[in-house]
Amino acid sequence: MHGMLRRIPTCGEKRIKTVFTHIQIKRYHSIGPLSGIDCIYCIGYLSRGNELTPTFTFFDNLNPIVSTHKCFDSLLTPKDHVSRRPSDTYYINKDTVLRTHTSAHQTELMSNHNNAFLVTGDVYRRDEIDSTHYPIFHQMEGVRIFERKQFGNLTEDQQNKIIEEDLKKWLQGAITAIFGQELQMKWVDAYFPFTHPSFELEIYFREKWLEMLGCGLVHQDILKSIGLRDHVGWAFGLGLERLAMVLFQIPDIRLFWSQDERFKSQFTRDEIIKFQEYSKYPPCIKDISFWIDERYQPNDFFEMVRGVGGDLIESVQLADRFVHPKTKRESHCYRINFRSMDRSLTHDEINQLQQSIRDKSLSELKLDLR
Repeated sequence: MHGMLRRIPTCGEKRIKTVFTHIQIKRYHSIGPLSGIDCIYCIGYLSRGNELTPTFTFFDNLNPIVSTHKCFDSLLTPKDHVSRRPSDTYYINKDTVLRTHTSAHQTELMSNHNNAFLVTGDVYRRDEIDSTHYPIFHQMEGVRIFERKQFGNLTEDQQNKIIEEDLKKWLQGAITAIFGQELQMKWVDAYFPFTHPSFELEIYFREKWLEMLGCGLVHQDILKSIGLRDHVGWAFGLGLERLAMVLFQIPDIRLFWSQDERFKSQFTRDEIIKFQEYSKYPPCIKDISFWIDERYQPNDFFEMVRGVGGDLIESVQLADRFVHPKTKRESHCYRINFRSMDRSLTHDEINQLQQSIRDKSLSELKLDLR
């Protein structure tokens, strides 16, 4: 990973390098809860075959630096899709990004005659800051491809229905293997550029429905583009941190990067446990207000704040909007919640971080502070 960092062009993309500092400590990632899921989810269920689904080939060391063609074009992502925007994706240069999903490897693996595979890896997205969002997280991608001739004289519609039923049955079985028979689940119609039809599986957790994964039949145009015209298949994508937070009742995604032994020591064995929270250190809240214009992108501000405060930033929330009655200029007030997962923060430390955020708001983002 250190070599990857050195190969990034020095074109003013300081935020890219900031993200890669996290990658450099990846070997120390407190990935215990994810390893538990990997064991249960993969070995305990996904590696078993059934009448349609054989055992899977696993890939977990694919390069996270990919071309925009792999990440977007090969998956039929429209040119104007929000996921392509620099405010949402880490661009290394105009043709190269940090993968936003493990689907970026899908067409390459299928082209190399892999017809049943799972990909796990770190993915990167510029996003808001709260207890469930982090610029780096882990995904599992699953793909299964069939030759249409193995379905005999069935029509394509009949074949597609069988594949859809197999996908849903297979995923429901996997989630049930993790959470137990009492879990309530439901399927919701969805849209993804690379699958059609597309679905999301939701589970009922803590008195609300929570999206757990997205899936669907691999888009026929993708299969045709790689010479698999007479094939059909399904694919799914699953966020592992999201699954672990629900399964182990982990309240904050930052904990996955904590070096605190009180966290890491709870996940030394491949078994399902309820996370035992240790003392929560006191928060420190600071506000910052500035005028915005049409160039302003919230994710730019979130990224800068995270770059300054790192994992000391628990959340950044829009606290207030104000439109000047005469000038019609719009002002945003953000509430920044500083809190360490591992120690108490001093007032001097917080004040220095807040001043750095104000300084960079001026120097880097050219914001007009109030």
